Amino acid sequence: MAHYAYDPLSGRELWRVEDRGAHSASTRTAVGHGLGYVPTGWPNGQLLAIRPGPGAEVLDVQAPTAVVAPSLSIAWQVRRSVPRKPSVLVVDDLLFMVDDHGIASCLDARTGQEHWRERVAGDHSAAPIVADGRIYFCNETGKTAVVAADREFRLLAENRMGDGFMASPAAAGRALFLRSRTHLYCIEESPQAAAP
Repeated sequence: MAHYAYDPLSGRELWRVEDRGAHSASTRTAVGHGLGYVPTGWPNGQLLAIRPGPGAEVLDVQAPTAVVAPSLSIAWQVRRSVPRKPSVLVVDDLLFMVDDHGIASCLDARTGQEHWRERVAGDHSAAPIVADGRIYFCNETGKTAVVAADREFRLLAENRMGDGFMASPAAAGRALFLRSRTHLYCIEESPQAAAP
């Protein structure tokens, strides 16, 4: 598997990170703190925090440490409970993720240090989403675990609806959009009726 960065105006390759131990990565890259966070896919992927170089560099993750690019580097990497399908989510200084089998984690986005790791149950394909200080983890059987976007694990709610979520949820304004296998839901708090 290789991860590429391109100049959006010219299409010129800026840098490349190669990981011959993984294939078929399906997640999107998250960015923050000058890093790109990339889950590497199957069979037993890892999460790489890539610090980009100035350009025209190639970094081989499997190479001995003596063979590295001059400034393109891996700031940190983790192998435990890394998703293959759901993308990761950066919120301020924290990185949240859920693996394909329902183990959610919160890491320090700068260092990779784990703050918590808890089971939120079910198989997951949808990426988590943040809204109003809450992380929403939607699983393939239609259950959504709502967790505080915090360094300490706090399960705020569990909801069940529909016939399972494969697609990632989306938020717009104060509305949450969820697409199940058969329905599209819009969840939004109704405005309070004006007092007489």
